[in-house]
Amino acid sequence: MTSERIYVGSYTSQAGGGDGIAFGPLDGIATVATIADPSFLVRSADGRFLYATNEEDEGQVAAFAIQPEGGLELLNQQSTGGMHPCHLDIDPSGRFLLSANYTSGSVAVHPINENGSLGESAYFLQRAGTGPNADRQEGPHSHQIAFDPAGAYVFDIDLGSDAVYSSTLTADGKLEEVDRLSVHPGAGPRHIVFHPTAGAAYVINELDSTLTVCSYADGKLQVVQTVSTRPADSPGENFPAELLISADGGFLYGSNRGDNTIAVFATAADGLSVELVQTIGSGGVWPRHLAFSNDGTRLYAANEQSDQIATFSIDDGRLTQEGDPVSWPKPVCILPV
Repeated sequence: MTSERIYVGSYTSQAGGGDGIAFGPLDGIATVATIADPSFLVRSADGRFLYATNEEDEGQVAAFAIQPEGGLELLNQQSTGGMHPCHLDIDPSGRFLLSANYTSGSVAVHPINENGSLGESAYFLQRAGTGPNADRQEGPHSHQIAFDPAGAYVFDIDLGSDAVYSSTLTADGKLEEVDRLSVHPGAGPRHIVFHPTAGAAYVINELDSTLTVCSYADGKLQVVQTVSTRPADSPGENFPAELLISADGGFLYGSNRGDNTIAVFATAADGLSVELVQTIGSGGVWPRHLAFSNDGTRLYAANEQSDQIATFSIDDGRLTQEGDPVSWPKPVCILPV
């Protein structure tokens, strides 16, 4: 078992949920911050601060100072102005924290103070729109904040209206829209990743179990391919969640909640087409989040419903599970340090 230390975010409000954020090697993780529903975590570039969503009805983001042995000191919390923030990211300058409010379909921008704490919201953007899935697309549902490899453009992904918005972030923290990609109706786009060197990006779609391949340049996406995240004729419902891309851009990894698998795609040399080359059990039930180890040789899967974290070795892009999963209540985000 790897000795790498990780932070683990969890759902505390679910039955059998944990107490907040945990830390440690996999075989010794323990709670280091008691806080409500820290469903997504990011760390500052200098490693001094950690930020978490509080995915509640009255959404908040929380700032922590990281202690020498990995402990967390709560600095402060700020309202996101929306419901159930489920994702966040730090802009490349390190000056702003951006968060996505899922249920209310909005984006919040908070300034980051010199001591790592968060200021009051500098900008708030309410998205609009619907999609054909009456149960899941009755309104906007922001699901991710992501920056392109150059850090020039920021993207917010809206599951509710099948849209991917591209913007620039101004010096005072405002979003100025550059372009909007309309994914096919009913797709439910959830997360995006970018090829590190080729002009390509990939969007995983929660509502119809597809992966959308796009060409990418200057903040603009154009669809070039759509493939399934599942083998042909897979039975039952399935809801993809996380998407990762290897450091060299050669492979993509997507989690399938329902099938309880990880889908592995090989990318073409130009990044503009993919092929499903492996599906492997996620080591538990409902794999909400995936993360690479810092050296890129392993992949972690947070299996929310079975309270398990599984580890996989990576060899020529393919995955092999390592040992038995580790038990932890409602794990939904893994952040290696």
